[in-house]
Amino acid sequence: MSIRQFPATHPLPDWRNFGIMLRVLLGVNLLALTAALLRAPDLAMWPHYFLELAAIVEPLLLAVLGLLALARDGLWRLPLRLAQAAVLLLAGVLAFALYGYWGWLLPNDAGSLWRAVVLAMTVAALLLFYFELRSSAFSPSQAEARLAALNARIRPHFLFNSLNTVLSLIRARPQQAEEALESLSDLFRAAMRDPGALVSLDEEIELAERYLELEHLRLGERLAVDWQIAADVRRDLRIPPLMLQPLLENAVYHGIEPMAGGGTVRVAISRRNEELCIVIGNPADASPAHVDGNRMALGNIRERLALYYDLEARLDIEHGPATHEVRIILPWRQKNP
Repeated sequence: MSIRQFPATHPLPDWRNFGIMLRVLLGVNLLALTAALLRAPDLAMWPHYFLELAAIVEPLLLAVLGLLALARDGLWRLPLRLAQAAVLLLAGVLAFALYGYWGWLLPNDAGSLWRAVVLAMTVAALLLFYFELRSSAFSPSQAEARLAALNARIRPHFLFNSLNTVLSLIRARPQQAEEALESLSDLFRAAMRDPGALVSLDEEIELAERYLELEHLRLGERLAVDWQIAADVRRDLRIPPLMLQPLLENAVYHGIEPMAGGGTVRVAISRRNEELCIVIGNPADASPAHVDGNRMALGNIRERLALYYDLEARLDIEHGPATHEVRIILPWRQKNP
């Protein structure tokens, strides 16, 4: 699976994506606030008019989003314009039904019913237009180019460090240098992968182990690694490439190297409800230079997560007096458009 198959690059929104739902909710409520401001005779009455609109808009909006989430896969199989027409029709029909129900409970003039239908379809059309423009901005070719650029920024760091490790071993420990070159070849192979293609969690763990083997040759007993992989973690789950390695490199460089006696890097991978949780912890170093040096890799990973998952994935940092932890949260179930 590659980024070309991901919801962010589809011209019809992924109605099950938290980022899409949040944008729709904010957009519609902003329009309702604006409409209330235009209708209110003065600012003091603005909240009152907004609450009146919200009583009608919110149930309709939630109903539309719920039905679109259920019908997402079917809509994606339709031609784009036909799918967009189906969304507009759904918004209009629900507006007609809901407003008609309110009109039956609280009698109203017939004209307002049709105004509600037209307004609902107009708002839906504006949102569809916005999401189509957004998908063009995040087209597969542009997303792949951005991922390639982001990956290119990661490659030189760990490849350069790995080469230095091999060079330091060639004369003193030739046998270990040969083993290091085998690990280095795997790192090169991973670095040359298609940046838009996902890899299995098992492949990512294997690559991380190869990298840590190289670092162990360089640091010896100063580096210890504690792997904690939960039994229910699916090793075939697909995730973006080069998620673990840059964080492990940071953990080694900013956490282990500054410590005279070294320390332990902890890698914990577990499932929490419908999320995959990856935690990488290391001893903390108080040096500002070491803290600031983390930012490039962390920003890089955050941007790649946004390209793949929008708001459904996140990267959190906890920096305490004795430990530093980076936590990556990914969706557990891979979407298959």
